[in-house]
Amino acid sequence: MTILPMKPVPKPRMTRADTWKQRPSVMRYRAFCDEWRLRVPTTLDLNNLSIEFTIEMPKSWSKKKRAIMDGTPHTQTPDLDNMLKAVLDAHRSDDSGIHTLSRLSKIWGYKGQIRLL
Repeated sequence: MTILPMKPVPKPRMTRADTWKQRPSVMRYRAFCDEWRLRVPTTLDLNNLSIEFTIEMPKSWSKKKRAIMDGTPHTQTPDLDNMLKAVLDAHRSDDSGIHTLSRLSKIWGYKGQIRLL
């Protein structure tokens, strides 16, 4: 099991203008991809892995609500498929070789992280 202490970021819908514009969502995505490439070797085979995205709970939530929600499924945006797209695109330029992922999930947590199981 590998725990990456980085906040998961979904892949945004991008246009040609994003090559020179600096929209915040695209900049967060690019920073995520750079950090992924620094932390995860490209030789890691993602086939048959389980990926768990932990989304950080808002600071505005009470301690009681945070304790209740810790580890429960995250059913809001960002979508799970967009988060997976960001990981696959960051891992390799050609992700066609990935044929099986055991399990994908996103849950609430105190800190944002990605677990590769």
